[in-house]
Amino acid sequence: MNSRQISRGRGRNGKVTVLKTRANAANSMEDNVRRILEYMGEDPEREGLVKTPTRVARAFEYMTRGYSQDPKAIISGAMFTTEDYQEMVLGKDIDFFSMCEHHILPFFGRANVAYIPKHRIVGISKIARLVDVFARRLQVQERLTTQVANTLMEELDPFGVGVIIRAEHLCMRMRGVEKQNSIVTTSAMLGAFRTQQATREEFMTLVNGSQR
Repeated sequence: MNSRQISRGRGRNGKVTVLKTRANAANSMEDNVRRILEYMGEDPEREGLVKTPTRVARAFEYMTRGYSQDPKAIISGAMFTTEDYQEMVLGKDIDFFSMCEHHILPFFGRANVAYIPKHRIVGISKIARLVDVFARRLQVQERLTTQVANTLMEELDPFGVGVIIRAEHLCMRMRGVEKQNSIVTTSAMLGAFRTQQATREEFMTLVNGSQR
């Protein structure tokens, strides 16, 4: 009786509904992983695989947690009025991990994100968090690049934003063309980074200088 009342009370504010939905989704994913294992010719009940469906479900929930995060809220919660600073701000070599939406295989690398403040700056760590929010989804590198750039441009209203991402794609290394040393580079240049050659060159020099 009490447990039912608690359940109803939570249901009214939406918490139980969310938990049940997540539980149902996890159970469904676990069932599907078992079917995939069987399709491969494996026995999902053998010792090494009996807990694999649960592990896979948890791993995918973690690796795609960006769907439940609001990128604009991350930026808006750490914006500050600049103290007459209108020079380039660069977050360099931001590590990220993502999942290719075409084969659901990892791609990973480093993002370089810069902007020139007009009247607002954002906490440095939030730039890295912004990359992470968009990376932790099923993605293509081109979209990831433009999403980071467009969000900063819209939320900060800076003079310009520049984003360069370099990544390794396991869908090109483990399968298909199997090119083991391939690197994919994408860029997005907005505002002054697109219209001002000097700004773009400064950005490229800072990004390419002393590469690890």
